[in-house]
Amino acid sequence: MSSSTQDKTENATPKRRQDARKKGQIPRSRELTTAVVVLAVTMAVMMQAEAITSGADALLTGYLQQMPAALATPGFSLQLGARLLGETLRLMAPVLLTGFAAALIAPLLVGGWNLAPEALSLDFARVNPLAGFKRLFSMNSLVELGKGFLKVSVIGVVAAMLFLHQRDQLLALPFLPLRSAMGQGAGLVLDALFWLGGGLLLIAAVDVPWQLLHHSRQLKMSKQEIKEEMQQSEGKPEVKGRIRRLQQEFSRGRMMEAVPRADVIVTNPTHYAVALQYAVGKDKAPRVVAKGADLIAQQIREVAQAHRVPLVEAPPLARALYRSCEIDTEIPGALYQAVAQVLSYVYQLRDYRRGERPVPPKVPENLPNSGLDAER
Repeated sequence: MSSSTQDKTENATPKRRQDARKKGQIPRSRELTTAVVVLAVTMAVMMQAEAITSGADALLTGYLQQMPAALATPGFSLQLGARLLGETLRLMAPVLLTGFAAALIAPLLVGGWNLAPEALSLDFARVNPLAGFKRLFSMNSLVELGKGFLKVSVIGVVAAMLFLHQRDQLLALPFLPLRSAMGQGAGLVLDALFWLGGGLLLIAAVDVPWQLLHHSRQLKMSKQEIKEEMQQSEGKPEVKGRIRRLQQEFSRGRMMEAVPRADVIVTNPTHYAVALQYAVGKDKAPRVVAKGADLIAQQIREVAQAHRVPLVEAPPLARALYRSCEIDTEIPGALYQAVAQVLSYVYQLRDYRRGERPVPPKVPENLPNSGLDAER
């Protein structure tokens, strides 16, 4: 079900944000990336200024010395040009690597790295003229237009300030020796790049909060969308109910399989039934292998009777065992004496075949948790 923009008042869920990242929808600030790259390259050039200047001087001197031979031999001119290009790349390698590293690290500041194959898929909505016309007059387009004017203004202001401040040096460049002119010109360029990077960093300081806010607004959800997402992730109530019933049936089936191996079934006599098992020398205490109330209790009794498992009527003990014990757990210490009486009676029933008369168990009336359930 779709919702209008006005209805989207809820913050995006983690799943919504994760799906957006898969589609390539993450906050990005090109101004921040540009500023980081410009400043990083400028700092790298400043640090390598002496090596770059001397290397460029040597390259230019060698090239000019070999220029007559290159003009006389066409093949040699190609070799000379290739060698000059290779030496230039080697000379500028630290600066180029610094710029490349800055371009990789800058996205980590806002949005982080993100590989989104879904963003590369063909989406006809992107080439829809009507949608493009709407985006042209959107708030985001107006902000981008304002940032464009601001960047142009920053470049113009930086250029004007540098020209006014260093006008004499600029006008004197044509009259300086070649090496001095190259060094002084490089210094002026570095100053321009440094101030340009600083101006772009100020723009990025405004652009980053806007990008984060714009991205958060784009991912806003309506209450209906959150409800549908919960249904998709957790399943519809009727489906969950069906799964829960199947799990209960499976657990009940496993419980019924343990009833034939029980030593005794303690009953209420009709409302509760608890199956106990005790392996001498293996178990520290008797364990509850099955329990149930009403219909399940009746099924436990029927299975026990079919497999000739003794049934002992002890309502207080049955209620206490049902309330205080979970399936496949040992009985609590407070019930040891009462259960021992029941098991003793069961063992006497086994001896009855040899002609011995069993003595009914004496179960105390006041047992832990026996009062939690009223007599039915």
